[in-house]
Amino acid sequence: MQKTKTKDSINHIVLEKTILSDQTITPKQLGFFFPAEWHQHRATWLTFPHNDASWQDDKLDRMRPQYLEFIKAISQGENVGIVANDEQLKQFISERLDSIGVDLNKIEFVVKPTNDAWCRDHGPAFLINPETGQKMIIDWGHNAWGGKYPPYDDDDRTPIAIARHLELLAIQPGIIMEGGSVDFNGAGSLLTSRSCLLNPNRNPHLNQGQIEEYLYNYYGVDQVLWVEDGIIGDDTDGHIDDTVRFVNEDTVVACVEQDKNDENYQVLQTNLKLLHQMRLVNGKQLNVIELPMPKAVLIDNFRAPGSYANFLICNAGVIVPVFNNPNDQVAVNILEEAFPDRKIIPLLASEIIWGQGSFHCLSQQEPEVTSVK
Repeated sequence: MQKTKTKDSINHIVLEKTILSDQTITPKQLGFFFPAEWHQHRATWLTFPHNDASWQDDKLDRMRPQYLEFIKAISQGENVGIVANDEQLKQFISERLDSIGVDLNKIEFVVKPTNDAWCRDHGPAFLINPETGQKMIIDWGHNAWGGKYPPYDDDDRTPIAIARHLELLAIQPGIIMEGGSVDFNGAGSLLTSRSCLLNPNRNPHLNQGQIEEYLYNYYGVDQVLWVEDGIIGDDTDGHIDDTVRFVNEDTVVACVEQDKNDENYQVLQTNLKLLHQMRLVNGKQLNVIELPMPKAVLIDNFRAPGSYANFLICNAGVIVPVFNNPNDQVAVNILEEAFPDRKIIPLLASEIIWGQGSFHCLSQQEPEVTSVK
């Protein structure tokens, strides 16, 4: 097949195949980029939890009411795409959602085998080209956070299944990458952490410069901003979505720990110092808003990675995890000021967090795109 590196070439590629593994053509060359999370969504995608290994004993049943409320909140402003392990689970989901008043017309399903629930990391990364009104999927490799939780092969196939469902082209860069490890301002800047992306359990054959080239070419960004590490209890080796998040093109909320004796104190102070030194593509200094950590979230003597930064920005508002914690309202108040034009929707995640993630980790947004031509 003859391929040319032009913005129009995707039209010809899409007609002939679903999956593109040819790394001589990159999304950035074709005019695509990963938009900021506050960009209008068509849908948000989830992989419905069913694996007892993630929420042991009775914890899966205990977390599901919180998870279903999460779906209901998203569905107030957009479709919710749900990847269901089998037809039986699809029927169970439909019945439970109907029982809590969710409009099932807002729910769409892809039925395929799944391993785990963390769609942010194993699901598709959606790129858009506003000039042409096109959308595509990046199918990064997934190895369950450095091979920690096999098997993960079914989850690794999720982006292609969604691409086929939506009839979108999927490009495979051929390296491991997780959606929770990166955050975007939609204006050329990407935030990530050294502890995760430079960890040898992901892409040991790549150095920092080579990883940055993948980020530039496949996410369509112009700048990579690095912090150091993540929080205690985070088994992803330091995902950025638990520590620092863009709230607009030049502003982030950065988690801070107020107790100097807490294990998270020093690493978050190190990240904070780095953030204050950063400059954006336009040369502007990054504006930093401090967001407190919750008081240590302990479940059965396990320190869970509770963080108010693991929010999801969706059409209905900003869904913020809360934990029946003394700092819940403080964090909500700060986020209300950070998002003056959006509704803040605090939802209880006290059972969900046992799985070592929260609302952002569970979800991946699919942006709306319309041509400007």
